[in-house]
Amino acid sequence: MVWHGETELPAVDLIVLPGGFSYGDYLRSGAMSAHSPVMREVVDRARAGVHVLGICNGFQILTECGLLPGVLMRNAGLKFVCRDVWLNVEAADTVFTRHYQSGQVLRVPVAHHDGNYFADDDTLARLKGDGRIAFRYCTSDGTVTEDANPNGSRDNIAGIVNEGRTVLGLMPHPERLSDPMLGGNDGRPLFDSVVEALAA
Repeated sequence: MVWHGETELPAVDLIVLPGGFSYGDYLRSGAMSAHSPVMREVVDRARAGVHVLGICNGFQILTECGLLPGVLMRNAGLKFVCRDVWLNVEAADTVFTRHYQSGQVLRVPVAHHDGNYFADDDTLARLKGDGRIAFRYCTSDGTVTEDANPNGSRDNIAGIVNEGRTVLGLMPHPERLSDPMLGGNDGRPLFDSVVEALAA
């Protein structure tokens, strides 16, 4: 674990920005953390090809520091959402999703107040055209509908990757359903995917 006030990182194959409420989510979620001293090194490592995973607040930080496009805004209902949601795997060809199949439906928890993903029309078109939408909110049968969207995200986006497909940000918490003792293991393949890919 590396404290946000540090300025250096050890030699690593993967950087994980976890969920939480950095700086109490004051100002704008992730905006202050994006300027923490260690983030300069995170950005440099990511641009050099080191894989980065941002979950929930980590996703917010990745957009605020420019490693991923778009922004995470207040939920459309202006309420904190904490429940399981269904996700459609849109891109199964990344280091993070290779143990899933395209179109596979996952049950994963969300817990956020600022998970409403927004990007302008041009950015959204690029994300779609480049196959960079990793996960979308859906119904239990995989249908992407407005009712299945817990926060108002554009196009039901729950997670995206960068152009090099080495940075993944997602609002749901795969770690919270990664073992049967936690009530399910739909999130486990994401971590198995990363471990297998980086160990190769």
